[in-house]
Amino acid sequence: MTTPTPVLFIHGLWLHATSWQPWIELFREQGYAPAAPGWPGDPDTVAEARETPESIADHGIDDVVDHFAGIIRGLDSAPILVGHSFGGMIAQKLLGQDLARAAVAIDAAQIKGVLPLPLSALRATLPVFKNPANKHRAVSLTAEQFRFAFGNAIPEAESDALFEAWTIPAPGKPLFEAAAANFDPHSPAKVDTANQSRGPLLLMTGGKDHTVPEAVVRATLKQYRHSEAVTDITEFPDRGHSLTIDNGWREVAETALTWLRQQGL
Repeated sequence: MTTPTPVLFIHGLWLHATSWQPWIELFREQGYAPAAPGWPGDPDTVAEARETPESIADHGIDDVVDHFAGIIRGLDSAPILVGHSFGGMIAQKLLGQDLARAAVAIDAAQIKGVLPLPLSALRATLPVFKNPANKHRAVSLTAEQFRFAFGNAIPEAESDALFEAWTIPAPGKPLFEAAAANFDPHSPAKVDTANQSRGPLLLMTGGKDHTVPEAVVRATLKQYRHSEAVTDITEFPDRGHSLTIDNGWREVAETALTWLRQQGL
């Protein structure tokens, strides 16, 4: 009997790890061994996370990468990684370090070397950047801010329901690190995009995403031009940043599953 391939789901800023539950159930049905560990300091529930933002604060990109690397080392075999937003950046870093057999990066936060900075992305992250002290704090979104950053491509009522169900405070530090990446030779947002031996990577982009617009994801794809390892891209033209949790999540998940099967995974 073959051992199921482990899959680790990595959330991004402002969403709790439990928001991956429908994906976990689908991937388990398809024969994988899925799990969605939180970031370092993440409480077990949305309610606890909202009550104790200080537990989430001040964790940077390297902290999150090291946290997931430790989880991976405890597995019997290398996992497939599925990450959303900053989770997509973390997945790419771990794949570049040969710690995963493949990665799916959904609306992934910009890595070092990516230059486009669309206005909508600046507006979506303004709640953090408006105060430099937020680098060491955890910052919450309002329902209105979530609507712009995540729920712009779905009905307002659905956006509000997702906000109530899944949002938690997010550490500001990763955003400050990503913003300074192209000025920092040792930036934690640097990914080994030239790795020839890494596993396959699928980039996914929502055509209406305000937080990580399509231009950012396509610029990310270009960063991999020096590697012959498989790097694919899929676009969902009518989707925003909520595409992993909104009413259309299953189409995104099944697209990822189909691609994994195409890679022999």
